[in-house]
Amino acid sequence: MLKLNLGCGHDKRTGFINVDSQAACQPDQVVDLERFPWPWADGSVDEIVMSHVLEHLGADTDTYLGIIKELYRVCAPDARVTITVPHPRSDNYLADPTHVRPITAMGLQMFNQELNRQSIQEGGSSTPLGIYLNVDWALESSDVKILEPWASRFNGGQLTEDDITLAVQNFYNVIGDCTFVMRIRKPAFAG
Repeated sequence: MLKLNLGCGHDKRTGFINVDSQAACQPDQVVDLERFPWPWADGSVDEIVMSHVLEHLGADTDTYLGIIKELYRVCAPDARVTITVPHPRSDNYLADPTHVRPITAMGLQMFNQELNRQSIQEGGSSTPLGIYLNVDWALESSDVKILEPWASRFNGGQLTEDDITLAVQNFYNVIGDCTFVMRIRKPAFAG
């Protein structure tokens, strides 16, 4: 099975095929991830890492959804997809003019068919993108990097998780990066 480090830039990873659209960073494979289909076979990938790349792709909604469909297509059942992005309320996200789309846990969960069906049953307003696109993944974990001065106060016990959640809702530059681990579910949820 293949392991892909998509949009690797200069962050080459041992044991992965390092892929980037820019030949100047000398990847193992030069691929434009906004052009479909990708050059890997259906179900041939066991693990994908996308570190600080997804927020640069898919300014056009159809292109973004095409990327999600390609991620799903090339992944084997139970494949692991790790996505690291800057938090959309951070200067790291806002300052880079090549960032075209905020990536959030809530947005990624729109491709979870089980949650799609639950939302439909409850009369929710979330778009059931997993069902519409016939893709299905589950958010296995999410982690954030808390920035200073919030981090030292949180680590010192002066702030709780609820305090950080409230701060994220009301202030910028509380969280720097977010890392989401998705598990591919194939065949897509049929329940």
